[in-house]
Amino acid sequence: MSLNLRLKQTECIARMLNLNQPLNSSGTANEEAYKILIYDKFCQNILSPLIHVKDLRKHGVTLYFLIDKDRNPVHDVPAVYFVQPTHHNLQRIIADASRSLYHTFNLNFSTSIPRPLLEDLASGTLASDSIQRISRVHDQYLEFVTLEDDLFSLAHKPCFLQLNDPSAGDREIEEIVEKIVSGLFCVLATLAVVPVIRCPRGGPAEMVATALDQRIRDHLLSKNNLFTEGGNFVSSFQRPVLCIFDRNFELPVAIQHDFRYRPLVHDVLGLKLNRLSVQGEKGGMRSYELDSSDSFWLSNGSLEFPEVAVEIETQLNKYKKDVDEVNKRTGGTHGAEFEGTDLIGNTKHLMNAVNSLPELTERKQVIDKHTNIATVLLGEIKERSLDSYAKKENDMMVRGGIERNELLGVLRGKGTKIDKLRFAIMYLISSESINPSEVEAVETALRECEVDTAAFQYVKKIKSLNVSLAAANSASRSNIVDWAEKLYGQSISAVTAGVKNLLSSDRQLALARTVEALIEGRPNPETDAYPAFDPRAPKSGSGASSSHLKGPFKEAIVFMIGGGNYVEYCSLQELAQNQQPAKHIIYGTTEMLTGVDFVEQLTLLGQKMGLGNVGSTSTQ
Repeated sequence: MSLNLRLKQTECIARMLNLNQPLNSSGTANEEAYKILIYDKFCQNILSPLIHVKDLRKHGVTLYFLIDKDRNPVHDVPAVYFVQPTHHNLQRIIADASRSLYHTFNLNFSTSIPRPLLEDLASGTLASDSIQRISRVHDQYLEFVTLEDDLFSLAHKPCFLQLNDPSAGDREIEEIVEKIVSGLFCVLATLAVVPVIRCPRGGPAEMVATALDQRIRDHLLSKNNLFTEGGNFVSSFQRPVLCIFDRNFELPVAIQHDFRYRPLVHDVLGLKLNRLSVQGEKGGMRSYELDSSDSFWLSNGSLEFPEVAVEIETQLNKYKKDVDEVNKRTGGTHGAEFEGTDLIGNTKHLMNAVNSLPELTERKQVIDKHTNIATVLLGEIKERSLDSYAKKENDMMVRGGIERNELLGVLRGKGTKIDKLRFAIMYLISSESINPSEVEAVETALRECEVDTAAFQYVKKIKSLNVSLAAANSASRSNIVDWAEKLYGQSISAVTAGVKNLLSSDRQLALARTVEALIEGRPNPETDAYPAFDPRAPKSGSGASSSHLKGPFKEAIVFMIGGGNYVEYCSLQELAQNQQPAKHIIYGTTEMLTGVDFVEQLTLLGQKMGLGNVGSTSTQ
C-alpha cells in the first residue's frame, strides 16, 4: 500500500470532527452528535481541498465559522476548534469560553502548541472561571495543504524572497528554516513514516535536513511517539527517502512557460486550492473544482494542450454515442404489437437506461467543464502566443541560446509584460555566455514595453558572479563573496548552480534526474556527495557511507524550498510511472507558485539590491 497523503490527512480531519473518537465503519463521525466547527483562515485552506460542505454534514457539523467572525451563543452544542496555535487565536478562544458561547470546547491546533501559549490558555480560562468548558486540547500535526494524493504545500509565503534577501539576518533565516521543519514534521507524522533524508550540500536544503533530522530524533525519544511504523531498524525498502532541494537548484522551471494542461491551467488561469473561476459560455463567471474526483483532470493533466483538446472531442463523441444507444434501447419496437417477452425485455432496457442516467449526466458535466476551461485557455494562448513562448524557451534551453533577431522579435511581439520578462530571463539563464551588447538590447526592449527590469538584472548579477568568481582578483572577490555569505552563508556556486542545471535534450528536469539517481541508489557522481541522515540510526552512523541510506527506495517524498509548480509535479509523476516497477513519489513545496508569482519575488529581490528601472510596472 503506497503512501497516500490526501487519504491520511482526510482521515485525521474526520477523527478530529468526531471529537477525536474512533470513526464508525463507513469512515464518518457520529452524525447524531451535532457540533459547530470554528477555524482560522489558514485551517480553512487546509480543509477546503479535502472536505466539502456536504461532507461536513456527514460528520455532524451543522454550522461553521471563521474564528474572527462575531458569533451568537449556541449553549447546548459542542464546538470543534481547528486553528493555528497563535497568541491571537488563543485570546479569541479564551474570550469565547468566558462568554460560554458553546457547551464544550474541543481545541485542535494545526501543529504543536508552545508551552507558554498553553499556560496562557490555562490561566485565561481559570481567570474567567470557564476552564471546565475546555474538554480536550489536541496537537493535530496537520499544518500543510494537500492538493492531490501525492501533492502538498506548506503555504509559506514568500519563501524564496525571504531566504535570498541580502538584508536577512541569521535569526530571520533560522525562523524560516524552523517553520519549514515544523511543516515537514507534520507531513511525516501524518504519514507515520521516518524517512532517510538526502539533500545537496550547503544552503537552505541542508539546514532544513539537519534540523528535521534532529527534530525527529528528539521526538522518537518521547513516550507518545507519532511514528507507528515500529521502533525497530526497518530496511530501506520499506522506508521512503525524503529528498530536499532549494529553488536555486533549478531556477528555470519556476519561470518558463509550459504547454501541458495542468501547468497551463495553474499558470494562466490561476488555479488555487484546486479551484478556479473562468468566463462562462453565456457570460458571467463559472467556478470549477479540479481535484481527484475529476477523472479527466487526473488522466489528462500532463498532456500537451492540443492533445487535451482532441481528448475532449473524443470523450464528447463517446458520450453522444452512448446517449444514442440508450435512446435506441428505450425507443420501443416502433409500432409493433407487444408480446409478453418484449414487455419484459423492454422493461429491462428501461431499467438499464434509468440506471445509466446519473453516470451520463456526470460525464456531460465533466466534458462541459473542460470544454469551457479549454476554450478560455485557447483564447489566452492565441492572444499571448503562449505556444510560441513555450517552444522557443524549450529550444533555447536545449540549444543554449537564440538568434538575436528572433529574441528581440519575441520581446516586441505578443504577450503580457510578464511574459516578455520571463522570456528575457530564460534567455539569460540558457545562454552559455553573456554578450553585453545583446543584453543591453534586451533591457532596452523591456524598458520600451515599460517592464521593470529588476528581476532580469538580479538573475544577470547571479549569473555574472559565476564568471567573476573564476576571473576576479582577490581584492574585488571579497565583495562578491561577502554578498554570497549573506545568502544563508553558502557558496556562490550553490546559489548559481540552478542557472547551470539546464534541461537535457529529452526535456527531463535536473530535479527528476537527481531524484531518479537517489531512488535507484546506484553510484552517481552528482548525488554521491549528498549528505544522508537517518533519524532512527545512532548519530555517529548517519553518514552517507551506511549502505541502507543509499537505497534503492520504492517511495520518495521530494520537497522544494522556495516555491514549486505543476511543471515539476508532472515531471516527477512521469518519472515515477516510467520506473520498472513503477515507484511512488510525493511532491511538496513551501508554496505553489505561478511564473508570475515567482518573477514578482525576483523583482523584489532586484529592487532590494537597488536594481531595475524605478517607476515601471511588471504586473501585466
